[in-house]
Amino acid sequence: MTMHRVTADERLTTSFPLAAYAFESSPLGAARTEEFRDYLPYQSGNRTLIVEEGGSTLAAASAIPMRQNLRGVVLPMAGVAGVATHPLARRQGHVRTLLHQLLDEMRDEGHPLSALYPFRPSFYARFGYVGLPKPRTVTFNPADLGPLVRAELPGEVTWERIRAGYPAWHAFTELCLQQRHGFSVFPDYRAVGLRDRDEYWLLTARVDGAVTGAVTYRIDDHGGTLIGNELLYADPLARALLLQFFARHVDQVERISVQVPPDELPELWLTDLAVHVEARAARPGSSAPMARLLSLDALSGLPAGPGRVRIELTGDRWLAGSHLLDGTTGSLELIGGAGGSAPTATLTAAGLSALAYGVLDPAELPLRGLGEVPVDAAAELRGIFPRRVPYLFADF
Repeated sequence: MTMHRVTADERLTTSFPLAAYAFESSPLGAARTEEFRDYLPYQSGNRTLIVEEGGSTLAAASAIPMRQNLRGVVLPMAGVAGVATHPLARRQGHVRTLLHQLLDEMRDEGHPLSALYPFRPSFYARFGYVGLPKPRTVTFNPADLGPLVRAELPGEVTWERIRAGYPAWHAFTELCLQQRHGFSVFPDYRAVGLRDRDEYWLLTARVDGAVTGAVTYRIDDHGGTLIGNELLYADPLARALLLQFFARHVDQVERISVQVPPDELPELWLTDLAVHVEARAARPGSSAPMARLLSLDALSGLPAGPGRVRIELTGDRWLAGSHLLDGTTGSLELIGGAGGSAPTATLTAAGLSALAYGVLDPAELPLRGLGEVPVDAAAELRGIFPRRVPYLFADF
């Protein structure tokens, strides 16, 4: 039994079939199998490891070199995907072996963050990952957008196929990456797949020539649904411009469905807007994303609130030791060793990751088995890491 990295072409007969069996309908038809070859250019920079025995692939896992915003700082992030095991080789520890090696390599290459979409959250919790909120799916009738049709809004919208508008879309997602906590983007070799497949319309809102909002969408049928992907906008005006365009489809579609960030409040968009907002987390098939710190380097220099606390990290392969966190200057400093006096908290990797991503209050960590946090230490940690709502955006 061996573990090794495979090339892009080797994925066709190693990792792709395993992932397809795990996450698609099966057995696959010949046409679908042939489609795998078309995916290779969009996987070219991925790191894929497999466990192999006697020429048969037993398990596979990949990492995508991405970027993510953590509290205002954009850092390299390893997006873990395609984790799958042969049905006759499951529950034998192969994925654990692969993940340890894969994350070792990505960390050593300078990726201090990692995120994934789990097949079972409790499995990845053992690797130090913590849950992030899911985006919301918002569904409403375009007739309820009627007041926007008559509104005179400064700005304009541009409507085109995604292939033509891809540069504007890409540039706006880069802007969102700089501004939005938790936001992540693919490397260029993966991102251009959206352009090349050309399966969506692109709607952009522009004010004084600058893109301030964007959404890709398709329409399934006359009298059906306008299915939007992520509704991205910089301000309420941009959102209103996008919704005003959707309002013009009142005689074409019965409903509109779009995805919005987890902290969005669509019920407040308009008066008399009847809206259904849903975030469904279930397994298998629709688990919420998860993330973790792979290196304490991710914390150094982050914007931080006032606070000073010592953390003892325990039970993790990548995060360990005693560290003093000092946010009193507004920029987080990490000081190793035992020097300095401050309240002390004992944290797991998932506990520290939950604080960094802003998804849990320090008082919740002991209740979740993620650490021991005395009241005085909780107050300091709460000051350093104010609650935030991360929006992962990229779906992999």
